[in-house]
Amino acid sequence: MGALQITLGVVGVAISIVAWIVFVAGVWRMVRIIRLGQPDATRNGPFRSRLGTLIKEFAAHTRMNKFRHVGPWHWMVMWGFLIGSLAWFEAYGETFDPHFHWPIIGAWEPWLLLTELLGLGTVVGGIALVIIRQLNHPRRADRQSRFAGSNFKQAYFVETVVIVEGLGILGVKAFKIASGVEDPALWSSFVTKPLGEILPASTAAVTITALVKLLSGMIWLLIVGRSLTMGVAWHRFSAFFNIYFKREADGGVALGALKPMMSAGKPLDFEEADPEKDVFGAGKIEDFSWKGWLDFTTCTECGRCQSQCPAWNTGKPLSPKLVITQLRDHAYAKAPYLLAGGKKDMAGEEVGLTGDNPYAGIDVLAIAEADRALIGDDGGVLDPDVLWSCTTCGACVEQCPVDIEHVDHIVDMRRYQVMIESNFPSELNGMFKNLENKGNPWGQNAKDRLAWADDLDFEVPVFGEDSAELPADTEYLFWVGCAGAFEDRAKKTTRAVAELLHLADVKYTVLGPEESCTGDPARRAGNEFLFQMLAQQNVEVLNSVFEDRPAGARKIVVTCAHCFNTIANEYPELGGQYEVVHHTQLLNRLVREKRLVPVAPIADDVTYHDPCYLGRHNKIYEAPRELVGASGAQFREMPRHGDRSMCCGAGGARMWMEEKIGKRINLERVDEALGTAPSKIATGCPFCRVMLTDGVTARQNDGLANEKVEVVDVSQLLLDAVKREPQPVPAPAVEPLPAAEADPLEID
Repeated sequence: MGALQITLGVVGVAISIVAWIVFVAGVWRMVRIIRLGQPDATRNGPFRSRLGTLIKEFAAHTRMNKFRHVGPWHWMVMWGFLIGSLAWFEAYGETFDPHFHWPIIGAWEPWLLLTELLGLGTVVGGIALVIIRQLNHPRRADRQSRFAGSNFKQAYFVETVVIVEGLGILGVKAFKIASGVEDPALWSSFVTKPLGEILPASTAAVTITALVKLLSGMIWLLIVGRSLTMGVAWHRFSAFFNIYFKREADGGVALGALKPMMSAGKPLDFEEADPEKDVFGAGKIEDFSWKGWLDFTTCTECGRCQSQCPAWNTGKPLSPKLVITQLRDHAYAKAPYLLAGGKKDMAGEEVGLTGDNPYAGIDVLAIAEADRALIGDDGGVLDPDVLWSCTTCGACVEQCPVDIEHVDHIVDMRRYQVMIESNFPSELNGMFKNLENKGNPWGQNAKDRLAWADDLDFEVPVFGEDSAELPADTEYLFWVGCAGAFEDRAKKTTRAVAELLHLADVKYTVLGPEESCTGDPARRAGNEFLFQMLAQQNVEVLNSVFEDRPAGARKIVVTCAHCFNTIANEYPELGGQYEVVHHTQLLNRLVREKRLVPVAPIADDVTYHDPCYLGRHNKIYEAPRELVGASGAQFREMPRHGDRSMCCGAGGARMWMEEKIGKRINLERVDEALGTAPSKIATGCPFCRVMLTDGVTARQNDGLANEKVEVVDVSQLLLDAVKREPQPVPAPAVEPLPAAEADPLEID
């Protein structure tokens, strides 16, 4: 151990002490800040299930690999960080003694091979991520870049450290080999051994390279420890916790049912709620749960959510990524005020800090941040247009590699705006009144809910008309839905399904006037009180219908994807336990059982649009596609389909809000559908059908679509194939065979 080694070793240790103090202090400060969020006890277990999800998602990179061109490179970098940390810590000994290595494993060939792979993978992976970031730079594609709005300096800093650490691992090994300190087998050091043969023999170089390897990490700790909003760095640690504490303990993403409205860690009971004490949605940053604060902290600014967002891709101001990062920046800026005990009442008056100078010792910027409204077009953290552009399609949640729950946070903010501030788009006024007074968004009379069945050539059984009990042979309650009952285009779906069930001899019953809106548009628009009122009313009706039925025999078939999601996933919270199937699932089963037999294939080219609340929210992708195939149509898949399907623009109550900014979402989707040159666009949701039909009509008026293109439900395709008479196939003309003795040249 010479003077150089002692000097550099002491320098490394001294800087390390400062760096580790700063970093640990940053971790402690971050934990205190995250705990400022509301309690949420639903994240505590079960331990084994959550741990299994965590291991699967990080070890196999199941969610990261949704972008396959990125996943492998990030996987290399991740393991380089996790296991490569052992090689990094080894630098403490190597700066003092070039011959140092870990006891037992340090000279073990498999370990040398592992460090070789980790160092090489980290360098290659880091460079690949830089290249990907450059190829997708916003300067090349403007809004289309998923990195638009991301902090490039922070990202390049992290990626540079990654590359330097990888080079440090390889460099130390190579100089050890060059100096004769190590003489590993070529198979365990296939890069560093050939490199060591051309490098000069120098133990000083081992020490210097080890110090570089060490200091790259120390600089990272120093900067990150003082920059708690650097999500691209902090996700190395927080992502593990964010994945473990995700909403669904079984590993599913936060889609389907919305998170219940919570206050003090418990679902809010409106009958006992106190506006002075309880939290109604999220009106201030501290109204989000601690998991929300962890979400904000963990965002890596990768922009996958942004790249999939229908609002962002059609010129709206909403980017799920920027929503999270803006909430994060606001949360951490306001944190000193909150940590000091600051709190304001609903009128905006300070009630948490008292005394002659209540703000003494608090950063003036934190005080200023405390006065900012969460939603507001004049200095608010988020602009109202951002909040109300969301269709709740769930594309952001589906693609997020670290399980951030964007939709739950957006709806929580809507809840506060609607129920406390009464500040929401004016178009929703009419919808809310219609739901409250008439039980449907269109404001139609309940007595007209059976008008769709008026001219059918068979009788549609209605619950309560002949008896007060559900007939024993009734297999399904057919939930028609508001669109299926009142919207002219959706009525065709209802009629087609009813006729197919009749042909298959499936015994079913409809509720008729007893049916009411499930409450989906009210809930997604933030009117949780109205949703609860409608949902409880429906659950009461449904439970009375199924009163004598055991749980396994309470079957409901639904044509609307939104009704399906609400009844299947949200009504259980209110005591409504039913077996709910979408009509495409039931019809597909009937076809498989030969109870519905297509007799004449449809000579159409058909593309299928995945409804968000059927596909992404409930993972039903195959049944409707199989029905398209069963009808005999020629199927053509759109580029964006399955879990990456583009939204039609109707979800999140957007069906009842005018689209004033950017390109209409339904036009964007229709343009993509028309690109497959279909004669029909099929779907499995009445909302989607309305939006896509409007889009096709607009394109036909513009002369950009064939007049014969139409939007249909998959049930209509099947009905056509089942009911049409088989077309007679003309027999081929049979030429008489020539006589055996005839001369072939003489035959005409």
